[in-house]
Amino acid sequence: MKNRYFQFLSEFRSLLVRYASVATIGAAFCAVCGWEVLRADEAAKTKIVFIAGAQSHPSGQHEFNAGSVLLARALNEQSGLPVDVQVVHDGWPQDESVFDGAKAVIIYSDGGAKHPVAGHEKKMEELIAKSIGLMCMHFAVDVDPGEQGERFTRWIGGFYEGGFSVNPHWTAPVKITRDHPIGYGVSDYKANDEWYYSIRFPEPKPALDIATAIPTRESINRYIHWTPSGEKGLGVRQALMWAVERPDGGRGVGFTGGHWHRNWAIDNFRRIVLNAILWTAKVDVPEGGVVSQPITEEQLNENLDPKKTMEHVALPSEADLSQPAAEPVEFRWPNKKK
Repeated sequence: MKNRYFQFLSEFRSLLVRYASVATIGAAFCAVCGWEVLRADEAAKTKIVFIAGAQSHPSGQHEFNAGSVLLARALNEQSGLPVDVQVVHDGWPQDESVFDGAKAVIIYSDGGAKHPVAGHEKKMEELIAKSIGLMCMHFAVDVDPGEQGERFTRWIGGFYEGGFSVNPHWTAPVKITRDHPIGYGVSDYKANDEWYYSIRFPEPKPALDIATAIPTRESINRYIHWTPSGEKGLGVRQALMWAVERPDGGRGVGFTGGHWHRNWAIDNFRRIVLNAILWTAKVDVPEGGVVSQPITEEQLNENLDPKKTMEHVALPSEADLSQPAAEPVEFRWPNKKK
């Protein structure tokens, strides 16, 4: 009887060990499978890299870092789309491996000599050769004519040329090209911004106008740089956003708005930019456009660059759209010869 009792204990212990091992192996298998599924899910996402420029302008203007965070959050957390938007802050990345696997680079920054690409043209050319998309926003469309201008013409279809293009602050009644994917779900809207126009495009023009508006004397509330081309452009429909399919298979977009941080809270202003980011990365734009949550005043004031004088950013209002017309000015731009 005693032997049978010990035999029973031995067999019972063997069963426990066997099933415990099975459970452990099963748990490990599930963990590994779960990790692999997670990795596969991440790999299935389209990687997009934002380059947010260094500090620039007074508070509430040229908030490249804060604006990029708002747009990245909308795509990563709110759109429901398979994208992975990574934001590089304060200019060109120190570690260029961030570009590995990226399908598009979005640059929201100062231009000219302060352009993040300045000094990194070779790397950008390498990315372009891989058919990676490039989108430049606001001041980032401004580069020097000549070699740099030729590059950006190839990359995004056109550029802001000092002494030719202009950058007044004006209320633009923006008209959208809705039959292009970037225009999906976007309604015409009004916004006061530093809308650049008279962009330097080659002939024949390779880019398609996506967002346009007609500047007038009455709609301009501040002149900054003013040129004969800008004068001739009054009363003529101007490109505020354009898109190009490059011969290398990549895509390029230019967007001249984005001066005032408050404007990201305008739904159609934000949606067309989110759509353009997707299109640049060759992600299908939903028929109704990118879905994102309304931006609150509290969110507008998050992540602002630290400035000596900080300004609270208010939500856009009707007062922004009804500012009095500025007095006309004589032609003026940097390095203008008298």
